[in-house]
Amino acid sequence: MMLSVFIWLPFIAAIGAAFLPLSGKQTKALAFTASLLIVIANIVLAFQFDPANTAMQFRENIPWVAPLGLSYSLGIDGLSFPLLCVSSLLTVIAIYSTTRTIERHRFYYALILLLNGAVAGAFLSQDLLLFFLFYELEIVPLYFLIAIWGGERRGYAAMKFLLYTAISGFLVLIAFLGVVWLTGADSFAYEALLNNNLPVDKQLLLLAPLLIGLAIKTPIFPFHTWLPDAHVEASTPVSILLAGVLLKLGTYGLLRFGLGLFLEGWSVLAPWMATLAAVSALYGASCAIAQKDMKKVVAYSSIAHMAYVLLAAAASTRLSVTAAMLQMVSHGLISALLFLLVGIVYTKTGSRDVDFLRGLLNPERGLPITGTLMILAVMASAGIPGMVGFISEFLVFRGSFPIFPLQTLFCLIGSGLTAVYFLLMINKVFFGRLTPELARIPRSTWTERYPAFVLSLLIIVLGLQPGWIVRWSEPQAAVLLTGNSDVSASVTLTGKANLLN
Repeated sequence: MMLSVFIWLPFIAAIGAAFLPLSGKQTKALAFTASLLIVIANIVLAFQFDPANTAMQFRENIPWVAPLGLSYSLGIDGLSFPLLCVSSLLTVIAIYSTTRTIERHRFYYALILLLNGAVAGAFLSQDLLLFFLFYELEIVPLYFLIAIWGGERRGYAAMKFLLYTAISGFLVLIAFLGVVWLTGADSFAYEALLNNNLPVDKQLLLLAPLLIGLAIKTPIFPFHTWLPDAHVEASTPVSILLAGVLLKLGTYGLLRFGLGLFLEGWSVLAPWMATLAAVSALYGASCAIAQKDMKKVVAYSSIAHMAYVLLAAAASTRLSVTAAMLQMVSHGLISALLFLLVGIVYTKTGSRDVDFLRGLLNPERGLPITGTLMILAVMASAGIPGMVGFISEFLVFRGSFPIFPLQTLFCLIGSGLTAVYFLLMINKVFFGRLTPELARIPRSTWTERYPAFVLSLLIIVLGLQPGWIVRWSEPQAAVLLTGNSDVSASVTLTGKANLLN
């Protein structure tokens, strides 16, 4: 029952945080302790996890609602384990970064823990209907976290997020119900549906709503418009979880269910997905250049960088799928660091306007350490060698280029534009003469910067040792590409290119 710990420990802790008569400091300590225990459980699991074993490990299976074919079925493999680790770590950081004076503290920490448990449940579910239930459950806490503790337009942003993600869930459910109905299966068990032998036309019929639903969650252009509003209005801890964890549910679903269940249909739509990824990458980068709000710059950057995951998934080579998994981890860490540092700047200056902020790298009266960490985060996002952002993007492009050379080239241009919009932001905000309005801003403390140091260390270490993640994910990439059938899928461009390169 080890995997159940990742779901039920945060759920139980959420109940305690909501109903125990504790002060804000005590409630935060309870939530932080629970989330830290989950990180420790991840470490214990890492020592017991066998990367060479491509089957689901630590399986749990309990019949739940037999007439619906629903079971409480959990398992973990090289695709879900790294994402589970990132989710657990960023939850600790989000709780730690929350101010102790936050209003309605019991409800707030209960929602954070509920969100963590729901995301873990989605990553661990081995039943399609169970995945859908957790996929929908995470909407509730995130809606309230934005609507109650967000900015001035929090109501609009929260409702927009709710509507978009509700549509996403509806489309995913249609695809799941359709695959069970068309195959005549008596349950929603993932492994039982892997070898469904559906003809290509039926696969396409089911894959279309699934791709749109998961593209909304990722998000991919043109289904992205909820994300910038949600980020701008959300508090810093919620933005960390939104970018670092929630977006990965979309790309995880693309690999697990899109590629895993509909390999032949996937090969037919792959050129369209790669083209959409290129458009999304260029669009996100172009919009980021035009932004005046630091948070919006990072938000649109997320749209561009998540498009690389779609490109790699569309190429469907063993290298590109492995790279897609690494890119998800990389983006989770880098985006969390960026939003954390933007939050510190906003807390100290009261502004995120790049036209107002100046000279924050000033060593005497500015935020020099925060600025230095921001430069490191920007370098990681721009793909500077030695950091995890470089190796993940390099592998994405290397694995995708033989299959989709033109789309990969456009994504490479989008990657190059990362340096443009982030250098514009860094140059305006941190360099130059400190303006008189910012001459007496409070200094950031070491306590506030600890999470940023942890994330920075991980970004560098994993950049130097990416094999620590690849060793978990690479065997699983081969399973995703062969687990559906024995038929070798192919993609038609100017000719046919084998997807199993």
